[in-house]
Amino acid sequence: MKKMLRLLALCAATAFTATAHAQSVAFTFDDGPRLEETPLLSPQQRNQSLLDALAAHKVSAALFVTCGNGADQPAGYALAQAWGRAGHAIGNHTMTHPDLNSTDVTLAQYQQEITDCDRITSTLPGYQKWFRFTFLREGNTPEKRDGMRAFLAQTGYRNAYVSLDTSDWRLDEKLNEVLRANPKADLTPIRQAYLSHLRQRADAYRDLSRQLVGRDIPQVLLLHHNLINALWLKDAIQQFKDMGWTIITPAEVFADPIYQQPPEKQNGGQSLLWSIARSKNQRKFPGWERLVDDGDFEIDALKAQGL
Repeated sequence: MKKMLRLLALCAATAFTATAHAQSVAFTFDDGPRLEETPLLSPQQRNQSLLDALAAHKVSAALFVTCGNGADQPAGYALAQAWGRAGHAIGNHTMTHPDLNSTDVTLAQYQQEITDCDRITSTLPGYQKWFRFTFLREGNTPEKRDGMRAFLAQTGYRNAYVSLDTSDWRLDEKLNEVLRANPKADLTPIRQAYLSHLRQRADAYRDLSRQLVGRDIPQVLLLHHNLINALWLKDAIQQFKDMGWTIITPAEVFADPIYQQPPEKQNGGQSLLWSIARSKNQRKFPGWERLVDDGDFEIDALKAQGL
């Protein structure tokens, strides 16, 4: 009987370990809500399509609000409210999306952007003191980097790192370009390129996490509040499920120790994993080119198809 109990306990522990290290991902969206006009869908329709896709898959996500894109106006504020009321987290992504790596942007100006946006996001349901750097860049000087780390600590904000960076924005630009030229264009190749791109990045960053930290870390996926996701987010989520990935909340992902310690070297505009690689002097590894090409591979393939 004791042997049987020990065997059951071992099986339970093994199952727990397997579950704990199974690949998981949280969905996060930057730059929303956008009030700009796009082909096919109005701002309200795009926003609702994103929320409907998340609801259909029972996904709890996070929206990092760039307040100047619309949340500083009644119509855009209502769109951001809808995210919080649907149970999604609301984070800060500055007022106007400046680049802290720019010599024209001072540390004080950048911090004011966060403070000004916070006055809006703090009134929204789902508000979290999570900040995501614009362009994923933490400053072009040690003074900016260290100044921002001190500022976030003083204000109680956490750095909402990205591990699974994508170039969905680049494919969204192509989508809008094609539709403006021909509103009735066949979008099948762009949809396929979008889903293929997400899968390639997911596989690559999973491999990189195993190389760097020896395990499958819970990944933070970066997407954007845009037309391409409004059209095909539901398909993207299903693809992750078909790949065997478990979708969890951003709060669950950020609880992992890897997101608690900033890397020694910050690589502007790339994922946390890329920064960790730099800290370990691993600047190049198999497949690194596809992680920094901003979607060039997919865009070139679409051009070859006449798009």
